[in-house]
Amino acid sequence: MKFKIVTAFLTLVLLVVSCQDTEIIENRPDGSSTAPPISGYFKKNVLIEDYTGTWCGNCTRVAWAIEEAKAASDKVVSVAIHNGNDPFHFQGIAPLKNLILPNSPLALPVSRLNRMIVWDFPETSNVQQALDLTSNNATIGLAMSSTVANGNINLDVKIKCLDDYQNLKLVVYLLEDKLYFNQRNYYNDLYNGVNPIPNFEHNHVLRASLTNIVGEPILGTVNGATLTRNFSIPIPTITPPSNFPNAPQITPENISFVAFVTRGEDNIVINAREAKANENQNFQENP
Repeated sequence: MKFKIVTAFLTLVLLVVSCQDTEIIENRPDGSSTAPPISGYFKKNVLIEDYTGTWCGNCTRVAWAIEEAKAASDKVVSVAIHNGNDPFHFQGIAPLKNLILPNSPLALPVSRLNRMIVWDFPETSNVQQALDLTSNNATIGLAMSSTVANGNINLDVKIKCLDDYQNLKLVVYLLEDKLYFNQRNYYNDLYNGVNPIPNFEHNHVLRASLTNIVGEPILGTVNGATLTRNFSIPIPTITPPSNFPNAPQITPENISFVAFVTRGEDNIVINAREAKANENQNFQENP
């Protein structure tokens, strides 16, 4: 009888210890690109950063691939970062170059998905690689609202978390569309084989970074939090490249914005969003 009582007591102790050691792990949504949307979660957009130049005849390959990706999905956000002997040269490119190619020259074209992932060559044959990085079920969302008027910008960038995050960074870009300049093109099967392409329309061109270009820390990224970062600034003045003293200043009606959140440990983008000037966005939340 004593043996049975002791056995029962030990069994009870083991059950209590077992219950205390059990961790209940919350189910996470399917984040794959083909998973159906789950109510309450956010769309996940892929960011394509295209390091390019008007002088670069091979760069039309990446531009064409971006157009194909955008035609296939509404979850593609692109940025054209011009470099070199170019009227739209972005003078603050050095920190990005040091981030993605710290020990190599920036020999164009170069393209990156979600900032750090190499887009496989040739990009025109690997559009699906970019699309596979999108999702219907992200746990962090972005929304922007802006007023661009009278030479000034007032922009709110909102971030909403459905999970606890640590060590996140925010990057906010000012882009410009409808910039025209001849574009070198070395491909006979792209853009009708014209070389150079006269008055090529350059869109999504990086003109200014409103944050540190490699990101600024975001605090308070806990489950249920909605955070807002405000930018109230004059429209930036562009210093023309020395070889292009008549390069244009920013045209207000052609301004757009891109905001994205990266992981601090590896600089991978976990979500991105684009917005036109004077657009007031809601979060891309599934109904």
